[in-house]
Amino acid sequence: MLTSARFRSVLGHFPSGIVAITGRDAAGAPAGMAVSSFTSVSLDPPLVAFLPGKASSTFPVLARSGTFCVNVLAAGQEDICRALAVSGVDKFAGLPWRPGPHGDPVLEGVVAWIGCTIEAVHDAGDHHIVVGRVDDLAAGTAAEPLLFFRSRYHHLAA
Repeated sequence: MLTSARFRSVLGHFPSGIVAITGRDAAGAPAGMAVSSFTSVSLDPPLVAFLPGKASSTFPVLARSGTFCVNVLAAGQEDICRALAVSGVDKFAGLPWRPGPHGDPVLEGVVAWIGCTIEAVHDAGDHHIVVGRVDDLAAGTAAEPLLFFRSRYHHLAA
């Protein structure tokens, strides 16, 4: 029988990168969430997508601004994931960042960042599929990405 626990367990065998999706609230304060469901969609036009859960309290804040920044987290940045997973506190306290092209946070030490404008939001079960048009991007200073596999953080083996 297919249960959500079995589905999650089996799909956890697929390794993925982890990104921090950052933006700003109506007052201009930074907002963000960590996701492992991120992908490139199209080269022409340049599009990417991420899939936030519908229960997320952060995604509506990001959606209202119309822009977001994808920060590809580096090996050793697990603390950023933990900071962005907490509700009701300043998630960016102690996290060094600078404003990206739209003013959205570009986190220090990431593998890469991608500044986007929301192109479309699609309904997909208990998640949204958020398609972003890439407006600017750059490789960062970190060499190795942070990975998620079988419900744990991992680094690439040398």
